[in-house]
This record gives sequence, C-alpha cells and structure tokens, in this order.
Amino acid sequence: MAALKRWVVTGAAGFIGSHLVEALLRLEQEVVSVDDFSTGHWANLDEVARAVGPQAWRRHHFIEGSVADPELCREACQGAQLVLHQAARGSVPRSIADPIATHRANVDGFVNMLVAARDAGVARLVYASSSSAYGDHEALPKVEDATGRALSPYALSKQVNELYADVFARCYGMETIGLRYFNVFGPRQDPEGAYAAVIPRWVRALLAGEAVEVNGDGETTRDFCYVANAVQANLRAALTNHPEAVNRVYNVAVGESTSLNRLLGLLAELLGVSPVERVQRPLRAGDVRHSRADIGLARRLLEYRPTHTLATGLREALPWYVKRYGASVAVT
Repeated sequence: MAALKRWVVTGAAGFIGSHLVEALLRLEQEVVSVDDFSTGHWANLDEVARAVGPQAWRRHHFIEGSVADPELCREACQGAQLVLHQAARGSVPRSIADPIATHRANVDGFVNMLVAARDAGVARLVYASSSSAYGDHEALPKVEDATGRALSPYALSKQVNELYADVFARCYGMETIGLRYFNVFGPRQDPEGAYAAVIPRWVRALLAGEAVEVNGDGETTRDFCYVANAVQANLRAALTNHPEAVNRVYNVAVGESTSLNRLLGLLAELLGVSPVERVQRPLRAGDVRHSRADIGLARRLLEYRPTHTLATGLREALPWYVKRYGASVAVT
C-alpha cells in the first residue's frame, strides 16, 4: 500500500472488523476503530494486538460506543480518508425477534456514519451489505441488479443501506461501495449463542462429540466465503481507481454452492472425527433455500480474486478453533 492513510473501521471488535484492523495495521496504516461490544469481543482486538506487535498497535486508536450515537460517528471520522463500515446487528432470526434494535443499529447507525463521513470530507465509505438483500428472488446465481422482496428486518435494513448510499452519492457527491457478503467464515467467528453462524457452531459440536443441529433436510445450499476474501474485497473497494467501480454494490463470495450436508461431511473429514448424532430442526423463518453468487462484476471492476475456496479456508481456520477448545485433533 502506498501512502499512510487514516482509516475508520466500525464493528472493529467483531469477526470481519477485527480482520480488517489487523490487515490495515500490517500495511502500516493508521486505524481508528469503533465498537460497542454488543456482539464484538475485546478478545478479538487483543488477538490483533498480539498478531501485529506493539509498534503497529500504536497506530491504532479505539473508541468505545455505538454508531447509533451521531457524535461518536463524527469523532471517529474526523481527519479520516477512508471508512470501512462493518458495524451492524447481524442475524436474520435476531432481527425477527427484535426489529427495533436491528433498525437502530443497521439503519440509524448507517445514516449517522454517512453524515459523519460526508461532513468530514472522507474520500470513500465502503460498507457491509449482505446476500440477504436478494430477498425472495430465487434465480441463481445471484446478480447484483436483480433483487426481490426482503424476507426479514435484517434483510430490509441492508436494502435500505444500499438505497441510502445511492441517495448520498446523488445528493452530496459521496463515493460509496457496498459489499454483499455471502456466508463469510473464519477465525474469531463467534460460536456462542442462539444466533451463531453454522460453521463455528458445528465445529464446536464436532470437537465436543455433541449432536449437530441441522435446519431442514441439510440440502440447503450456501456460498461460503473465507474471511481473507472479504478483507481483500474491502481493500480493493476502498482503493480502486476504476472510474466505473464506485457507487455500486458487489457480491463478495467464491461463486460456488455447498449443501449443509456436504459442509458437515467436510468438517468431519478435516477434523478426523466420526459422524455424530444429527438433530433436525425446522427451517428458520426468513432464510432462503439456496444461494450462490455471481462474482463477475467484482472481478471486472474491483479486480477481486478469491484466494480461498471453502476447503482451503476451512483448513486455515480450523486450527484456530481446535486451539480455542483445547481439542487434541489434527486438521487434515
């Protein structure tokens, strides 16, 4: 990376956010990070500090608080050139259970960051959108300009984010880029709680020899994307000079579908554990049956090239979980 820049990363103590902070500090950038610890963890930032070392960590400034606070957003954006906005209240089921909290964090917080970035003269704001923005549009692969009706408050909040970004570009000349993440996984993804993502939840169960809960018949498919691919997409979106690349949304994925049954078999194979008891649960409200991304637009305009498939990403991520749970298994 060229000159030193001041970056803002919101949701910095979360899964993807902490990886972005680490990548930027390794690239000798200055980072202001924001988190209210509603879903993020200090342990993630502690891990970043250990990974980058004390000299790089001195280029990091942390602000504790919520993006729902406009004053905090203004403080974070002061003097910044680039914003990577990851803060959000994730999870489709959680948004169905509490739509007000989802709206406050995902919509109010997003508008607050847009206004703060505009007023601070930030060059570009890159934000986390979601594959859930495709709603009930069933065609595969998912292409950026074909979306349907939202199936959950979370999905709706991401659609609204994209609309607000477009309006701010038109009204104020801002540069924004949205990234529709498809089932990102990797180290630091939280396996705890009712709304945990499937990979860390299943890894924990397999390592403990516990029953694995499967929603539906296991033939639901997802486009699983390793976190290093998401970090690459953020950096390319923030730094691209392609004139057609800005004020768009892009799929961030690998472009491959994997069923939950295949995922479970692959996890058991890599961990070298025997098949365990499966408990079938109903399909969750708001979930789509199948998902696969077309990443052609990101390839063309952002020069995005996924470095990890599902299998290579799992081989890189699983030792982190094995170490976390103290299991005596070797990832194959």
